[in-house]
Amino acid sequence: MKSLIILTRQVLIEFGNLLGTDTSRDWETVSTRSRCEGISFLTITLPDFAHQLEGCLSRGQARPSDFPGFKTSKSGHLPAFLQGFVSLIFDRNTGKLLSEPSSEAIQAIRQICLLHSKVEMPTTERRERRAFKQFIECEKEMYAREESDREGHYGPLRPIFTLLFGDICNRLDRMLYDLDDAIVPKHGPGSTADRLGSNSRWLLRTWTSRLEEVLPAWFMAVPNEKWASIFYDGSSLLEPGSEPPVRVVSVPKTLKTPRIIAMEPAHMQYVQQALKMLLVPALEESPVVKDFVRFTDQVPNQELARKGSVDGSLATLDLSEASDRVSNLLVLEMFEYWPHLSAAIQASRSTRADVPGHGVIPLTKFASMGSALTFPIEAMIFLTVIIYSIFNQLELSSSQYRKGLNDLRGLVAVYGDDIIVPADQVHGVIADLELFGFKVNARKSFWSGRFRESCGKEYFNGDDVSVVKVRRTIPKSRQQATEVASWVSTRNQFYWSGLWQTARYLDSWLQKLLKFYNTVPSSSSVLGRHSAVSPR
Repeated sequence: MKSLIILTRQVLIEFGNLLGTDTSRDWETVSTRSRCEGISFLTITLPDFAHQLEGCLSRGQARPSDFPGFKTSKSGHLPAFLQGFVSLIFDRNTGKLLSEPSSEAIQAIRQICLLHSKVEMPTTERRERRAFKQFIECEKEMYAREESDREGHYGPLRPIFTLLFGDICNRLDRMLYDLDDAIVPKHGPGSTADRLGSNSRWLLRTWTSRLEEVLPAWFMAVPNEKWASIFYDGSSLLEPGSEPPVRVVSVPKTLKTPRIIAMEPAHMQYVQQALKMLLVPALEESPVVKDFVRFTDQVPNQELARKGSVDGSLATLDLSEASDRVSNLLVLEMFEYWPHLSAAIQASRSTRADVPGHGVIPLTKFASMGSALTFPIEAMIFLTVIIYSIFNQLELSSSQYRKGLNDLRGLVAVYGDDIIVPADQVHGVIADLELFGFKVNARKSFWSGRFRESCGKEYFNGDDVSVVKVRRTIPKSRQQATEVASWVSTRNQFYWSGLWQTARYLDSWLQKLLKFYNTVPSSSSVLGRHSAVSPR
C-alpha cells in the first residue's frame, strides 16, 4: 500500500504544479487517512469523492452534504479536501458552478481520486458473500416479475425487434435449418464449469439431447468418421434434468466488489462461440443496425459522449447488473418468429447455476457474464427497448418506423451496457428500461450539465477529462509478468496523458525492477517505455 500512496502523492504534486495549487494539506489528508483506514481509503473512499464531484457537475451546484466523510471548507460550501482544485470549478461562497469551470481541475480531481479505483485485488469474504446474495436476489426479483407479467408483457416490443433484426434472423434461421458449413464451433479463452484444460476440452465426450435436436454432435463435435465411433461409444446424450449447471464464481475486480461470472460447461461454450461468430458480424454489417450496435469499436460511442458534453443533446446511460437482468422469457418472445435460431440459442443456454452458499438454482435470466451470447443478445434487447421507447414518445405509427429509425442514426448507440440516447427522450427511455426489468445506474448516467462518459472516456464541455487507472498491484519481482506489463502500460498512459513527472517517477522504479527497459515505438509489442521522440 505504501507504494500506491507514494504514487498518489506524485500525481497530487504534479497536478498542483500544473495548476498552481498548494496540495500539501491534501497530501496530509491522504497520508493520515490511508494509515488509519487502510487501502480502502484509496480504492473506495477517494473514488466516491470523484463520483460525487460528477454529480455536482450535472446539477451545477456543490453542497457540503455531497462529500460525506470530508471536512467542509471555511466558506461552508466546498470540501476542504482538494479545495484548491474544487475552487477552480465551483464558487467558494455559493457552491455554484463557475461560468468557466476549469476542465484541468476536473481532470486533476478525477485522476487523484480514481487512480486506484480499478486495482484488481481480492475483496473481503463478507463482500463476496454479499455479491452472491445479490445474484440470488436478482434471480428472485426477475422470477417474481415473470410470474406476474407472463401474459403479453413483452409483446409490444416484437414489431421493433423485427424491424431492427428481422433480416439478420431470417438469414441465420435458414443457415441453422440447413446446417450451413459457415457454422464453425470453437472454444473460448475462459475457464469451463467442468474444469477442462485448453487442450482437453477439445476432446468432447459430453453432448445434450437439447443440442442434438438442433445442432447434432455429428455436425458440431465429430471431426471425422474415426472419431465418430469413439465419441458415440463413450458418450451419452444428457437429458435436461442431468445437464451440468454453470459454475458461478467471483473473480477479482476491485476491493469494493468482486466480479460475478458464470463458467459454462465446455460443450455449451463450444456451441455458444459458433452462434456468436454468426451473430456479431451480422449485426456489425447490417445496414439497418450497424450504426446503433457495436462490439469492437468504442470510438463512435466516445465521440457521441463528447458531443453530448458540448451541446447537451445526448445522454449517456449505464446499466447495473445488465447481463443478469435480461429475462430468458423476453429472449424467447423476441426470437419466436425464427424457430431454428431460437431453438439453437435456447439449446446452448444453461438452465441452472451452482451458486456458492446457495446450491444449484434454476435460472430466469438468459445468461450471466461467461456465456459468449450474453453480450450480443443483451445489446439487441437494449436497442429494442430504447427504440420502442423513443418511437412511443414521438407517437410514431408503424408506417413511420423506418423513417424514424433513420432519423435516430447518430443519436442512439449501444455498446454493451454503455448507452447513448437523445437527452430529450432520456427520462422516457429510463422509465421503459426499468419497466422491462433493467436498472439504470443513476450515479454513472448523465443527461444534464456538461459531463458525459461512455466506453472508458469522460468529457466535460468537449474536453477529455479521462484518467489513468492502476489495474494491478505492485509487482515484487519481474517474474510477475502480468503485473509488470500492466505497470509499464500504466507508465505509458501517464506519459501520453501529459503527466511526465509521474511517468519519470515510474521509469526510475521500473528501471530497477527490469533488466532491460528501453524506449520502444508506441506501435511495438515489445515491453518498454514510449516517447514522443523516436528511439534510435
